[in-house]
Amino acid sequence: MSDKVYIFDTTLRDGEQVPGCKLVTEEKIIIAKKLEELGVDIIEAGFPISSPGDFKSVVEISKAVKNPTVCALTRAVEKDIDAAGEALKFAKKGRIHTGLATSEMHRQHKLRMTAEQVIEKTSFAVAHAKKYVEDVEFYAEDAGRTENEYLARVCEAAIKSGATVLNIPDTTGYCLPDQYGAKIKYLKENVTGIHKAILSTHCHNDLGLATANSIYGAVNGARQIECTINGIGERAGNTALEEVVMIMRQQPNLGLHTDIQTPQLNSISKLVSEMMQMPVQPNKAIVGDNAFAHSSGIHQDGVIKHRENYEIIDPKDVGVDHSAIVLTARSGRAAVAYRAKLLGYEPTKDELNIIYQEFLKVADTRKEVNDDELLKLLKT
Repeated sequence: MSDKVYIFDTTLRDGEQVPGCKLVTEEKIIIAKKLEELGVDIIEAGFPISSPGDFKSVVEISKAVKNPTVCALTRAVEKDIDAAGEALKFAKKGRIHTGLATSEMHRQHKLRMTAEQVIEKTSFAVAHAKKYVEDVEFYAEDAGRTENEYLARVCEAAIKSGATVLNIPDTTGYCLPDQYGAKIKYLKENVTGIHKAILSTHCHNDLGLATANSIYGAVNGARQIECTINGIGERAGNTALEEVVMIMRQQPNLGLHTDIQTPQLNSISKLVSEMMQMPVQPNKAIVGDNAFAHSSGIHQDGVIKHRENYEIIDPKDVGVDHSAIVLTARSGRAAVAYRAKLLGYEPTKDELNIIYQEFLKVADTRKEVNDDELLKLLKT
């Protein structure tokens, strides 16, 4: 039996913080419904106190979905929590996500609070949120740079006040995977009452380690991963939902699983990209245009003979119809013959040799040889 890892999607909150990615309520509802179909467990729908539009979005998403928990973000501020509680009144399952920074850096230079004051604020915020919902998640902002011993004290205060989830963000993307995994392990082993709460990861990608950190967190005891479609989010982005989900699926030795319906990953990736006008880089893992495209002759020959030679994921498992054999100057005869067959031609070996020499002349002047150009060569 593998352990379930809950998928907390924050595309509509953290993802929307990307400059130029603002969505109106109607667009958010469309994405929220697709996230529900995808099988996410928690949808972070917005930050209600931040604007009337965000408040409305949380209200309307609460009405629109029935299976996922709908989550609203707040600061550890009474009016924030009150607004979240009001916005979630229509949610079938509501969660308030409240918290504040815990690292020495943030305590001194942002909050200007003592360590004890932060703990007091933690207890107050969680207790106040419990007046509205049973499910309260506490976030320790910049936990990645927070001393483990102090972080454990903050977590204990949150649990005593009723927190059901403890979010341990690597807010600045600072941690290495082994450091972040060790932090989760330390909390799992040293926080009194930890059995009463789920540990959650929330990793940013400033050093390109968000996915690795989230997986190491789960391996060491976290059972919720906070992530976004396509990895969008502040600065360099967040953990990519599609990446952590497929890692757990392709690596059963981890003993972890999710309820995500993976054949929907490609379509929701495109939906979010189009609605937020945020292009997905072609070489993006899982959902990039080139994720299942092959242009090197050696790779093409291997894939044509047996897909798993170069693809550890079946494209259909993530909603892609088929692998792409792209004809370039690096392509070999096998790729040309393969594409020719798709066009209804099966040249003999001698004919293929002649066609291939002409193909290389064309390919050296193009980034890619398309079907029309290949047809001209086949007909000559």
